[in-house]
Amino acid sequence: MTPDLTQSWPAPADPKPIVIVGAGGIIRDAHMPAYAKAGLTVTGVTDVDAARAKALAADFDLPNLYPDLAAAVADQGTGVVYDIATPPHVLPEILPRLPDGAAVLMQKPMGADQDQARAIRTICRDKGLKAAVNFQLRFSPMMMAVQDAVRRGLLGDLLEIEVHVNIFTPWTLFPFLIPMERVEIAVHSIHYLDAIRAVAGNPEGVFARSLHDPRADDFKQTRTSVILDYGDKLRGLMSINHNHQCGRKFQSAWFRFEGTEGAMMVKLGVNFDYPNGEPDELWLCRAGGDWEQVPLEGSWFIDAFMGPMRNVQRFDAGEDEVLHSGVGDAYQTMALVEACFAAMTRPPEPLRID
Repeated sequence: MTPDLTQSWPAPADPKPIVIVGAGGIIRDAHMPAYAKAGLTVTGVTDVDAARAKALAADFDLPNLYPDLAAAVADQGTGVVYDIATPPHVLPEILPRLPDGAAVLMQKPMGADQDQARAIRTICRDKGLKAAVNFQLRFSPMMMAVQDAVRRGLLGDLLEIEVHVNIFTPWTLFPFLIPMERVEIAVHSIHYLDAIRAVAGNPEGVFARSLHDPRADDFKQTRTSVILDYGDKLRGLMSINHNHQCGRKFQSAWFRFEGTEGAMMVKLGVNFDYPNGEPDELWLCRAGGDWEQVPLEGSWFIDAFMGPMRNVQRFDAGEDEVLHSGVGDAYQTMALVEACFAAMTRPPEPLRID
């Protein structure tokens, strides 16, 4: 019999309404349906693209369409949670315009690089913002269950964390990534690095290589290898290839968590046949027994998007003591990403055969 593992963040008792800042695809496809499922109310929207904001307001029957952020702040003050889904590099411009003490959820990543993340952290501290970053994979039902299992010692002492992704991602869906110098780790594998940190904490160091692929020629990197140094007990590694064009048969997208007393396997269903996806899966094997499938209460998309907003709402109301993906913790994920890119500038130890 599979254990009863925590898979969702508790709902706030008296949630505030939400104002959307930036009405792009992630808001339409994930945030809005997730908030509706969670029973959270979106009261308004603003976007530099007025037509896009108007369309979202019309499609989701939002009562307030604001011409700019200043109008939203003047109308709502700290009575709402500001859900910011803009390009990361503009966050240092947006956050100072929010009212001091406001509750904020910003889309990942936390700025374009660690320098911007540091600036964002300072702004949030100076203004007293109750701010978190939407690293939502750690809030998915499957990853929350893994975190619970590890906390409860169901796997014993953790020995292995492995991420293996060998899929075909249709990169043509993301033309905005073409000019970016940092692509795969900064946009995709950042989720995995953050989820690993949520389970095991920070590594002592990292080795990384992220590579171009001629099959996705317009994009700087679409393949990544990462080794996370957790000392001489826990082995952490990631192998990521987005360009496997040989059909579904040998595609894979999974996490493996293994310890002295058991193991868990996590299937990342959304990665297959993107954006259509397949169901997520979670499997548990204890003490050398049979593998058991753990029933999931939902999926990464869209259920994981409920957790970060619920946590912000509950922290703002004093119901949660900690922001699970608050700017302090999210900054550490950005530092790990930066360490990966720094490792790419260092030459490997040469092979000596003399």
